[in-house]
Order: sequence, then C-alpha cells, then structure tokens
Amino acid sequence: MYAIVEIAGQQFKVAKDQKVFVHRLAGEEGDSVSFDKVLLTGDGDNITLGAPAIDGALVDAKITRHLKGDKVIVFKKKRRKGYRVKNGHRQALTEISIQGISVNGKKATSAKKEEPKSTKEEASNNDLNNNTVVELREMAKKKGVEGYSSMKKAELIAALS
Repeated sequence: MYAIVEIAGQQFKVAKDQKVFVHRLAGEEGDSVSFDKVLLTGDGDNITLGAPAIDGALVDAKITRHLKGDKVIVFKKKRRKGYRVKNGHRQALTEISIQGISVNGKKATSAKKEEPKSTKEEASNNDLNNNTVVELREMAKKKGVEGYSSMKKAELIAALS
C-alpha cells in the first residue's frame, strides 16, 4: 500500500517502513507525527483519489533525526565587469520513517461499487484505444458517422462507443 501525502508544502509518495527526507519539521527526535493531507492512496488495483484530500486518511510517521542537506554553491558572475558573488546554502532537513497508512474514508467504499460499471466501459474503450486513427476512421465510415475525417482519436473513440 502506498499514499501520496503533502508534507511541509511538498508531495511525497510514501509506503510503510520507508524513510523520507522532508523540510525541517517542528518536534524532537523520536516524536510521532501524523499527516492528514493524503491526496491519493493505492493498494494493488484499488486507487482512492481525494478532492483535494481523502477524509479520514492518516499517515503516521516518526521523526528519526534532524540534519542539514548537501551544500549548494550559488555563484553569480557578469563577464568583463569584475562582478563575482559566491554564496552557499545547506537546507535544514528532517528524516522521518513512515509507521503506517490508515484509510478510514467513505470514498474508498464508493469507488469499489463503481468498478463493475467502469470495467465494461474501459474494456470497450481499451479495444478502441488499441486501434490506430486510420482503423478508427474506417470503422466510423462503416457506421456512417459524419465528419469522421477531421476527428481526432479521442473524438473517434467517443463517437464509436
């Protein structure tokens, strides 16, 4: 199981027992933190999307350590002017280890109910997606669809299904 979660303004794809470096978080080493802004969860073929976040979903993590990132050199120069400026920067980071991902939202159950309907539509669309535009135009010509010659692939698939 994995999740895409927003931590300190950035999005990360996380899984259980994974270690992630994020921007410095408030808290001591060994503290437990939980993130509720889970944007997507996936478990095999079951994918749950949030709008924008999944209600009731949590990602639990533990702060492993605080550290500084690698040094980044910022060098500015204007040629023939004698202008040279050299600066360095080390980002303050926090290493966290993901303890678990819990999904208690109602959206996961509603997505499961819709799967049988969408699989039939996807099966017919997948058959048409495998065809080239020329083949789709021939099929549209046989069906009697008007204006098929100027249609794009997605429009042809929509017209044929």
